[in-house]
Amino acid sequence: MRSLSFRPLPTVLALGAVGVLAAGSLGLGGAQAATPSVRDGLHGKHPRTVTATTTAPTFTTYAAPSSLSGANDAGEPSIGDNWKSHTTMYQAGLSTFSVNWNDSTSPATPTWKDVSASAANGCPQGSTVSLDPILFTDHQTGRTFESQLTGVDSFTCTTDDDGASWLPSTGGGIPSGVDHQTIGGGPFSANGVGALPISSYPNAVYYCSQDIATAFCAVSRDGGTTFGPGVPTYSLLDCAGLHGHIKVGPDGTAYLPNKSCGDTQAVVTSGDNGTTWTVHNVPGVTPGDNDPSVGIGSKGTVYFGYSDASGKPGVAVSHDKGATWSAPKTLGSSFGIQNAVFPTVVAGDDDRAAVAYLGTPTGGNYQDEANFHGEWHLYIDTTYDGGQTWTTTDATPNDPVQVGSICTGGTTCGNDRNLLDFIDSTVDSQGRVLVGFADGCINACVSDPQHQGRAAYATIARQSGGLGLFAAYDPVG
Repeated sequence: MRSLSFRPLPTVLALGAVGVLAAGSLGLGGAQAATPSVRDGLHGKHPRTVTATTTAPTFTTYAAPSSLSGANDAGEPSIGDNWKSHTTMYQAGLSTFSVNWNDSTSPATPTWKDVSASAANGCPQGSTVSLDPILFTDHQTGRTFESQLTGVDSFTCTTDDDGASWLPSTGGGIPSGVDHQTIGGGPFSANGVGALPISSYPNAVYYCSQDIATAFCAVSRDGGTTFGPGVPTYSLLDCAGLHGHIKVGPDGTAYLPNKSCGDTQAVVTSGDNGTTWTVHNVPGVTPGDNDPSVGIGSKGTVYFGYSDASGKPGVAVSHDKGATWSAPKTLGSSFGIQNAVFPTVVAGDDDRAAVAYLGTPTGGNYQDEANFHGEWHLYIDTTYDGGQTWTTTDATPNDPVQVGSICTGGTTCGNDRNLLDFIDSTVDSQGRVLVGFADGCINACVSDPQHQGRAAYATIARQSGGLGLFAAYDPVG
């Protein structure tokens, strides 16, 4: 839960530095930025075989214009992408921004716009009060959901035109938790009750939040306008209260990750449209301080990204909806990452996925505000072979995201909780990976040898080179 919210920086451009594979022995060629076209985006529409010489991903970072209200209050942002309009949606605090990309330039030129929900554009409860913000964009339909936690439910509105207008929602189901809300959606499962929509909206929409002793998930069958009752997903006998962001697979299975379920982390799944839930532990992944994240490939492969008790980032893969898992693999080894926070996962084709996180090669207690002086960057690990091998990219090589401690201990933290609890990632229709994060080190902090600063500036890292997550858009040659 964040502190209660009530309602000058230039754009930063940086090509990511690429390291050797984090897991496995296969090497990649050097980084090379692509020059996208307006029509076809990052890649031409020609599939190719991924080999040892395949170009590794590179990224360009874009800071929001300082003229946007809330640009420097962007802790724990959400990001989504509308595949119909090719618009990226970014939310943090009480602000929602839309971003349109001009890919006729290299790097691409963004146009940011404040589209925050308000009474003026159809959402009277929008941008008024929040304990936790969250945003989700349904790629298939183009609908975006923006929600502000109220403590007993949420103020939620939806838009089908990228924020030009909004419609109110009931917010969630009853009962509902008081903290850490999440919204997600996807196809209905063919199993269980509620397998069909009750409106023209084709997909199920999930709203989940947690209390101290359990978490509740409610399902909407009318596109998020109304929600059914909140259903307990687990109890304290199974898992700690806090959970990550819900994702829905192509077969309608819902996945809710949790950082502490007994002596491992876990994913809690529902295969019957939220009627019942099952805890699937991830063997070998010890409980950590940060929410894990899942990404689901086009044929249902599940990628579980985490940071564990050691502080290091890692990933495990399941091909049977979480029932069994591959041996966990440590990520970021090519950069010597010793501590990582805020893992977030997105997948495209079944064998392609990306895990993003803030990482540092400095070991020790990263929550020690007085004595920890590590430099944090945004790292993105990508696989093109179903998780057998991963390559790591430093997406912010010349601009640290934070210097010093990062507290993940909630409201008991000091000045080092400026980034709050998570970052987020998505993929666009061309397969580009986009990561929404808050930049904690801006302006003088970047050049000052002491790197003094605790900002939370709205920033997007967008893939600008290398292979994306959809092979159909791979380049030729």
